[in-house]
Amino acid sequence: MHTISQLIDIALAEDIGPGDITTDQLIDPDLEGTGVIVAKEPAVIAGLQIGREVFQKLDPSSRIMSDYEDGDSVDVGAVVLSVHSSLRGLLTGERTALNFLQHLSGIATYVRSYVDALDGCSVRLVDTRKTTPGWRVLEKYAVRVGGARNHRMGLYDGVLIKDNHIAACGGIKQAVTRLRNETSHLVKIEVETSDVGEVREALSAGADIIMLDNMDIPTIREAVGIIAGKALVEISGNVALKEIRELADTGVDIISAGALTHSAPNVDLSMRINTAGRQSAVYSRQTTAEG
Repeated sequence: MHTISQLIDIALAEDIGPGDITTDQLIDPDLEGTGVIVAKEPAVIAGLQIGREVFQKLDPSSRIMSDYEDGDSVDVGAVVLSVHSSLRGLLTGERTALNFLQHLSGIATYVRSYVDALDGCSVRLVDTRKTTPGWRVLEKYAVRVGGARNHRMGLYDGVLIKDNHIAACGGIKQAVTRLRNETSHLVKIEVETSDVGEVREALSAGADIIMLDNMDIPTIREAVGIIAGKALVEISGNVALKEIRELADTGVDIISAGALTHSAPNVDLSMRINTAGRQSAVYSRQTTAEG
């Protein structure tokens, strides 16, 4: 698994390659400037430390300030990060810093809308493994910043018997029994089910957590009644914001939603750069061409 520092290095190397041929030819290496990253829409900010590290890697003497912390809500026009650095460092690192901040803040903002819709509910909202390859640790961090929680980080830290496991083992009972014999008694076993019959089989097999996959509301209510507190109940599959409250009211314990990471739109942030001794500003905004 990549560390955050390694991800930043990869992102910078991807963008800069052998050198920034525009900035290096136009900008005197001794020139300094101040860049401010500004919110162009209301948002929940995430990734401030990553933005700082981008500029510090390009200019270790950078002076970076913010009045906000990850998880804070900001309004249009808020200066979320201020960076005084070499002008070359600002121009070269600008897009990479914005890519991290826009994407992670987008996830945190989107997650917060789900969390707000569940206000007052005891249900636990969690993410899934539907993340951008290489970015999982960051995207799951942004989920927590938004106020939800993480499901398993990967295949190594949680047991989830899915439909294809069940088919390969010959049934739910066989799969659960084998795992009970092969894993520690401290490991909880979750089973994915697609109908009430499988719910009964998972319960009989001794599953600790039963996932109700892509079930409609009446079936979910029936399954919750059958399980009757003997196992934790998770629902998953095409969970949408518009129905999140109704799903919570069925009495389930956990709602997992892949949309928290794979469907969150980027937050619109921009960076204004002022060169030392000048009043004019250069605006850089995300465009359709840049993605």
